[in-house]
Amino acid sequence: MNKDNKKVIYWLLIGCVLIFIMVVVGGITRLTHSGLSISNYKLISGTIPPMNQTEWQDAFELYKQYPEYQKLNTNFTLDDFKSIYFWEWLHRVIGRLIGMVFLIPFLYFIIQKQLTKATIRKSIILLFLGGFQGFLGWYMVKSGLVDRPDVSHYRLAAHLTTAFITFAYTFWVALDLIYPNKKVNKKAFRNLLRFSLGVLILQIIYGAFVAGLDAGFIHNHWPMMSEGKFIHQTVYIEQEPLYKNFIEGKSGVQFVHRILAYIVAILTIIVWYRSKKMVLSKNQKKGINALLILTGLQFLLGVWTILLQVPVWLGVAHQIGAFFLLSAMTFILHRFSK
Repeated sequence: MNKDNKKVIYWLLIGCVLIFIMVVVGGITRLTHSGLSISNYKLISGTIPPMNQTEWQDAFELYKQYPEYQKLNTNFTLDDFKSIYFWEWLHRVIGRLIGMVFLIPFLYFIIQKQLTKATIRKSIILLFLGGFQGFLGWYMVKSGLVDRPDVSHYRLAAHLTTAFITFAYTFWVALDLIYPNKKVNKKAFRNLLRFSLGVLILQIIYGAFVAGLDAGFIHNHWPMMSEGKFIHQTVYIEQEPLYKNFIEGKSGVQFVHRILAYIVAILTIIVWYRSKKMVLSKNQKKGINALLILTGLQFLLGVWTILLQVPVWLGVAHQIGAFFLLSAMTFILHRFSK
């Protein structure tokens, strides 16, 4: 039986699709403030939601014991609780499904000897990333169950970024099998792509910071942060010492996110411009054109998200845009790797 065959490729691509769905549902969970609705973690029994009125009431009573209810949602009825419970429950169920989709076929392919040693090593890394992602989800929720009715934006960023990286690596492994013969190009251009990918990941991290701090609900102007001010004074006076403004202050974090958006756009234009002077394959051309278009769309989505004060649908669309942008960057880098 052929090793690294089409079944293996489909397995990896299905994993990519499920991670994408997981990130979308995670974004909805965050934007609807549903992430702290399930305050305990039960790996097996937690898969089944409350099935009758008594179980729903027990779950609601447990929710009442934690800061989100006590400080923010004291007016919640059982029906209100059910609406936020659904998104967090769905998010966790998809996480369990992803674990099964990765693990069970992996064991099957191992038994059937359908994986090369290289793919086995990469698959083990994927399994580790998936497990670590699950741990970070629990670790993130835990931070919102102690004193403050919100999760740590650092832990949220770690959870979201790991999901993006897990997707990108899964996609990369699939691309290794789809395109076993990589095309060698100029080292300088490949380094430019690597640098651009690094900046994009940093931008994704800051997007998570913005979400975790609810920093999108302030300074709802563009291109200025407020009328007549490109840099609002709260960017550098909100926190002490100064550097904390840019990792913990709402204004400073939003400002960095804005600046990184310009940098990502400029780098994409540079990549596109430099590629015009090179002899490229059809896939490389399509990848770079897609990157340019997606960067423009993502930039516009970011502007609209700020101007409209983060409606749920637009916040989710912006997160989806980041996902597709990372996909395009991963594809291009792969097609320009040795």
